[in-house]
Amino acid sequence: MLHGTGGDENDLVPAGQKLSPGSALLSPRGNVSEHGARRFFARLAEGVFDPAEVTRRTHALADFIAAAAKQYGFDPRRLTAVGFSNGANIAATLLLLRPESLDAAVLLRPMVVLDPDTLPDLHGRRVLLSAGNLDPIVPNGHPGRLEDLLRRAGANVTLHTHVASHGLVPADFAVARNFLRVAP
Repeated sequence: MLHGTGGDENDLVPAGQKLSPGSALLSPRGNVSEHGARRFFARLAEGVFDPAEVTRRTHALADFIAAAAKQYGFDPRRLTAVGFSNGANIAATLLLLRPESLDAAVLLRPMVVLDPDTLPDLHGRRVLLSAGNLDPIVPNGHPGRLEDLLRRAGANVTLHTHVASHGLVPADFAVARNFLRVAP
């Protein structure tokens, strides 16, 4: 469970419990502060990211997941990330930079924050992208660009666009529940 800007490790736990009742949840807190708002990586301005910062923070989160997997005895190859906004973005970069960290991802209001020169092999990985067509934060075209990027890497990607802004709506949870229900 990967929260959005200004959130914390508790924000998505109730959603995780509803999306996948009985599943164990791992919900880290972003360790970057943007004027007091927690994030998983810094941004230079709205929608502008430093690839070195994104890469460094992505590797740090992947290392955290690996340590948690060892400590709690779970297999990261069975781990599904559910991320909202900044949390969705770092989940996408985990797939692109450290694909061994995740099996699948539910990305709620994602955007492209990193376009690596070399794509990993994501065959067998499932990704759900859930976008709002009235979103003032995620630029038009970003969900489609991310879909294309992940597909080129071999992932099985589903993109749903809802009549919504940046906030989540019931349709986001409905498609996420369905996506998780049909997981292999």
